[in-house]
Amino acid sequence: MRVLILGATGGTGREALQALLDAGHEVTALVRSPLNVESDRLTVMRGDALNAADVDAAVRGQDAVVVTLGIRENPLRVRFRGAGATSSQVRSEGTRLVVAAMQKHDVKKLIVQSSYGVGPSREMLTLKWRLIFSLLLKPQIADTEVQEVVVRESGLDWVLVQPVGLTDTDDERVFTSETNETQSMAVSRRAVGRLLASFVSSPLAGKTIAVSS
Repeated sequence: MRVLILGATGGTGREALQALLDAGHEVTALVRSPLNVESDRLTVMRGDALNAADVDAAVRGQDAVVVTLGIRENPLRVRFRGAGATSSQVRSEGTRLVVAAMQKHDVKKLIVQSSYGVGPSREMLTLKWRLIFSLLLKPQIADTEVQEVVVRESGLDWVLVQPVGLTDTDDERVFTSETNETQSMAVSRRAVGRLLASFVSSPLAGKTIAVSS
């Protein structure tokens, strides 16, 4: 399949990109900065996920889109000083442009990395995690809430993936649930990236998947 990924320079995005290549897909990555991955099945497009023309050009001709957009700056800095070089609405606005381009070019399959604790899974959070979300991650969570609405109302064949706290380990164990259950509050970026890639060729659609290890 021809797959576009946005957010390929982030931790989970890099893992999803590699998993897509490992699975044999023809991958296009829309990035602002250099991407140190080499493959004859990878096309790197320099552009901005918040630029409508760049997104439109990248989406055209694809079979599926994977979105792993986010803010890589320190959460404390983002909370009290703003997101710096990255827009605090990068998730929602980038996804909105992707959806518009997919609708225009008749691309149906959309896989989006969201966050556990957004939407109905919010009620499953412990007090500790409710405090972390409300005090430390408030801007990111607010934008992710909007992003999920954009996806749910898109009319596309979407899957929302809601991982719990992300780690940089090599652990590939993964537990998934369509009813917000988790087995822990940690899961590796590698496991999430591989899961995102697997949903590209899955018939699953219109589902929100909680992910833990």
